[in-house]
Amino acid sequence: MPGTAVMLLTCPDRPGVVAAVANFIAAHGGNIVHAEQHTDAVEGIFFQRVEFALDGLDLPHEDILDAFRPVAEQFGMRVDLRFTDRRQRVVLLASKQPHCLYDLLTRWRTGELAADLVAVVANHPDHAGICQHMGVPYHHLPVDPADKAAQQQAVLDTLRDLQPDTIVLARYMQILPSFVVDEFPRRIINIHHSFLPAFVGANPYRQAYDRGVKLIGATAHYVTEDLDEGPIIEQSVDRATHRDDVASLTRKGRDLETIVLATAVRAHLEHRVLVYGNKTVVFS
Repeated sequence: MPGTAVMLLTCPDRPGVVAAVANFIAAHGGNIVHAEQHTDAVEGIFFQRVEFALDGLDLPHEDILDAFRPVAEQFGMRVDLRFTDRRQRVVLLASKQPHCLYDLLTRWRTGELAADLVAVVANHPDHAGICQHMGVPYHHLPVDPADKAAQQQAVLDTLRDLQPDTIVLARYMQILPSFVVDEFPRRIINIHHSFLPAFVGANPYRQAYDRGVKLIGATAHYVTEDLDEGPIIEQSVDRATHRDDVASLTRKGRDLETIVLATAVRAHLEHRVLVYGNKTVVFS
């Protein structure tokens, strides 16, 4: 299909924003194929996602933002421009647990995730075989407990070589240092095995079991320097009963983790996530 452009817009809410954006696209021969908006009434902030066809547009890709600048300045807009005909380069980071990694590999292999999966980086060798079968390069970077900083630097060096647009932590059980996070802002997605902000830290299913919870959950979020505090993209829950033990809660949690992470990654790849402060607007 012909490529489209996606504008993600944030500005103070005021009359005329929607009309100005639509008039700009129409004036340059564009055709809007999808538009969605949201107003935060408390903050007085307007959010919009506008997708329009590039076929017939009288502007080359690189000139769209410059041409749009008068509109952006008039309304005090922050503008992100993306193109659907430019596939994102994705790197997956993994440890021993396979469920999220294998799920994403399968979704990518079957064409469900529109991206170029350029590598898997892991601190254990366990998944080299499946990655070879899938045709994905595998980088094994083990952690020396006596020198974790060396492995962290190796991860950064590898990521720099791979030049990913998006990094997904598919149950990567190492904390990324700030010098890695800072280099890829709002481009690292993590799956946390609990319904944040409840049960943060280690052994959330043991914590859930000890509390006798009736719901368990999983959370996908962008990674920031504050552990498990980044903007949330997707969450889901499942019922728990008095019959559940730690093993059954873990099994239910793993099912949630794969679905929540895949949903978040898909929304990110389809340019449907707009970050504002420490929150997100996720368009349909």
